[in-house]
Amino acid sequence: MYEGFLSLFKEQRYRERIQLLGIRGFSSLTVDFLDVAAYSGELADALISQPDVALEQASAAATEQLNVEAYDAAGWLRRHGRVRVRVVNLADSTRLRELGAAHIGRLVSLSGIVVRQTPVRPLVMEAAFRCRRCGGVTRIQQHGVFLQAPHECVDPSCRGHVFDFCEADSSFIDSQELRLQESPDELPPGEIPRSLSVHVTEDLVNKVRPGDRVIVVGVVRTVASRVPKAGVLRAFQLTVEANSVMLRNETLEPGDITFEEKQRILELAARPDIHKLIVDSIAPSIYGYEHVKMAAACCLFGGVSKTLDDIKTRGEVNVLLVGDPGVAKSQLLRRVSEIAPRGICTSGRGSTAAGLTAAVVRNEKEGGMVLEAGAVVLADRGIACIDEIDKMREDDRVALHEVMEQHTVSIAKGGIVATLNAHTSIFAAANPLFGRYDEKHSITDNIPLPVTILSRFDLIFVIRDVPEKERDTKLSSHVLSIHKKSTAEAAPIPSALLKKYIAYSKEVNPKLTEEAVAKLQSFYLEMRGLSEKDDMPVAITVRQLESLVRLAEAHARMALRSEVTAEDAEAAISLMRRSLNQVGVDVEAGKLDIDTIMTGKPKSSRDKASIILGEIENIEKQAGVVDKEYLLDIVEKSYGITRGEIEKILEQLQRSGTIYTPREGLIRKANLS
Repeated sequence: MYEGFLSLFKEQRYRERIQLLGIRGFSSLTVDFLDVAAYSGELADALISQPDVALEQASAAATEQLNVEAYDAAGWLRRHGRVRVRVVNLADSTRLRELGAAHIGRLVSLSGIVVRQTPVRPLVMEAAFRCRRCGGVTRIQQHGVFLQAPHECVDPSCRGHVFDFCEADSSFIDSQELRLQESPDELPPGEIPRSLSVHVTEDLVNKVRPGDRVIVVGVVRTVASRVPKAGVLRAFQLTVEANSVMLRNETLEPGDITFEEKQRILELAARPDIHKLIVDSIAPSIYGYEHVKMAAACCLFGGVSKTLDDIKTRGEVNVLLVGDPGVAKSQLLRRVSEIAPRGICTSGRGSTAAGLTAAVVRNEKEGGMVLEAGAVVLADRGIACIDEIDKMREDDRVALHEVMEQHTVSIAKGGIVATLNAHTSIFAAANPLFGRYDEKHSITDNIPLPVTILSRFDLIFVIRDVPEKERDTKLSSHVLSIHKKSTAEAAPIPSALLKKYIAYSKEVNPKLTEEAVAKLQSFYLEMRGLSEKDDMPVAITVRQLESLVRLAEAHARMALRSEVTAEDAEAAISLMRRSLNQVGVDVEAGKLDIDTIMTGKPKSSRDKASIILGEIENIEKQAGVVDKEYLLDIVEKSYGITRGEIEKILEQLQRSGTIYTPREGLIRKANLS
């Protein structure tokens, strides 16, 4: 076996890799299993069935070849000890839920998502013990979970039985525990995801982080379960001792893109119609919704985060879709999460605050509490798609406030006080409160979302299912054509390439040009100009101006431009104008009023509330207390406000603590001074 590996490593491609170990200071040699299988089927079988022996022999052979190839092999070996052989690309992959007794002691390949990661801990490999009687030192190679101490002193004349552990004379390596869980796309119908503990050491430590989708090649081990004062249970737990850990394509980094793919990406970016190609490549089987798909593209590409001396501004774009049933909101969200290099799709109906952000769980092996990442943390530097966000409980929905604006998750539970990064774009969908969207009511009346959430979305779009003969004809033809062919519409840019295009674009940080600044400022001043009169509502605020900058930067990133042009600014303005015209409108006055989103109360409602409060104050001065029926009559007759509207405003004022009811049918204004 040793000679077989030595012959393999003498081939040109592995000689070059071994030479690079000495030049670049790498501590491990990556070996493709398919190369081993092509060279010798016997070696390949030994790697699978006897991995401990085979990997030790491979390491010895690689170390010998290093002495031949490396210029300063002795210096390298002093620093690293030996060459570690990392096997990748096993021919057969084992599903995590299929692991069993037949796999114990064998080399397997598993894929999944990392959901938990412990801190790095030193692991003792050779422990030194000093005898308390004679002072002699005994060294013992360590295996298994527990520290093994000598039974008696090695000095025949001493035979002592009491020892002290000598930390300075012992040898340690870095170690870490990962929790690997089945990926959602590999989960069988009706099953809950299985998880497994993975032990990584040396150069594999801190190679991945929670949220990464990985392929782990390792040896299956068993861990005994113990019951205090009873002994070891017959049922053992399975764990994996990792030999190699590789990121899957779903979690692309710019460095994972090949030269040929980079050339193809640059060719696409140079095309004048690149924005249309990207939009058409997002869920091509869903007909229409070009503006919604452009907003989704802005979510995927994102703007540029900026860290100033006193503040941080986010670059991530948040988008909310509000629509009638059957308009493909859920399908669009799921497709966007699949295109994103790092995407998570979840439903608000079954999500809790801990599931979305982070949970504090007990560490079964070592005791104590550890953090387990939730959906938005797993989607860090990516996108989190939340369907039916309106169905979340209010207590759970509050957890999104910090994520959407500060892009962090703060935890203070179980003795753990931490702040996790969650640089995540939120792409969410909600259903109207009464089934279908009613244009006669504001956005806050149509969906049960608080303004604290609504105001954090850069764009909000309403998708209505309105009968329209020409559009319905095209839509029905499109849907029936897909069912007839039983194949999806071909995307102009394949999903795999688009995913890499998005990952590559993250390296581009476009800056505003003077032309773009002029366009954005002109639009902002134009909208503010609508609000200069005292009786006019506020049409736009600085928060929308910052959203415009993010959208313009995302639009520039789609073309891999280092500068935000006037064209990018115009595209951002077009999206913002469309969003404001749909949801930032005081439906009663028919005018743009951003307070509809920012406060939930348009100017017309505030004016009516002021009228009612004024009448309450006048009546109180005369009678001391206000009779509700008398108030309803006088306001309805004097100002033409319907009794239903008055009742609604009184209810809002009472919830806010502005008024209270000392007795049934009576109203008084609260003393807030």
